Amino acid sequence: MGWILVTGAAGFIGWRTAEFLLKEGHQVLGVDDLNDYYDPRLKKWRLGELRRWPNFRFFEVDIANLGALSVLFEAFEVEAVINLAARAGVRASLEDPWAYYRTNVEGTLNLLELMRRHGVSKMVLASTSSVYAGSPLPYREDLPVNQPLSPYAASKKGAEVLAYTYHHLYGLDISVLRYFTVFGPAGRPDMSYFRFIKWIDEGQPVIVYGDGEQARDFTYVDDIARGTILALRPLGYEIINLGGGRNPISINTLIAKIEALLGKKARVEYREFHRADMRVTWAEIDKARRLLSWAPEISLDEGLRRTVDWYLENRDWVREIRV
Repeated sequence: MGWILVTGAAGFIGWRTAEFLLKEGHQVLGVDDLNDYYDPRLKKWRLGELRRWPNFRFFEVDIANLGALSVLFEAFEVEAVINLAARAGVRASLEDPWAYYRTNVEGTLNLLELMRRHGVSKMVLASTSSVYAGSPLPYREDLPVNQPLSPYAASKKGAEVLAYTYHHLYGLDISVLRYFTVFGPAGRPDMSYFRFIKWIDEGQPVIVYGDGEQARDFTYVDDIARGTILALRPLGYEIINLGGGRNPISINTLIAKIEALLGKKARVEYREFHRADMRVTWAEIDKARRLLSWAPEISLDEGLRRTVDWYLENRDWVREIRV
């Protein structure tokens, strides 16, 4: 049995996807550069969960490092690649666009080229709802997405295009998954829900950029991990939305739900809306239902309850994380 290479294995989605694969009996080869974009204690916690499994191997590797990746492809029989390594976050991409290009574009190119050289045919590539900026709602996979509003979205669009090129030229089977606002336990501390939980619990001001009526199609991480694994099936080249597929939830409503779970009142401070952000995201998920037999199973309320429970259980060290 070969190995499934999961890049970004210590990341939020990568950790949960790897864990699900391990539970199914797969051999998982995890890589992550363990960068300090956010507090590395979260990545170390996730990695500790994965290292309990005997069928998991981990290497600290940056996917932008072609030489290091080459060694892994030579040492292990890789049967598929799930590329979840990425620089994420819209606002941060304006501050250091080069880092986003290196990881999201050059890193993806390195993986595609090594797959070609070593006869690995299947990749699942993580993309983002951010590429849909300015498109009519709900977002469908056949909409033109040629005007990204941030270096982050542009780098993800670049990775999608590279993947198509390698499919066209070399017959690689690539499933591009556009994720919609993933949330859940042990998530990224730059995500709104993580910040809101921490700020409300600690009695700090809750900073909201805009009037709070901007809305997101929140999707629980377990549903995303399950859909990612389903996308390992042979599909050719397909772009598939993985989102809640429900009416988008406003930031103000999200805050109210977190207030109820914590039993505490938020002190909200509204700031100017950021020009690189999106007003609303909303996924059309008929294609995921048809090709993957996938639909989300965890509601926003249930997912938030699980997330708050994890936060409270780990509050002793999570309170030290900067958001």
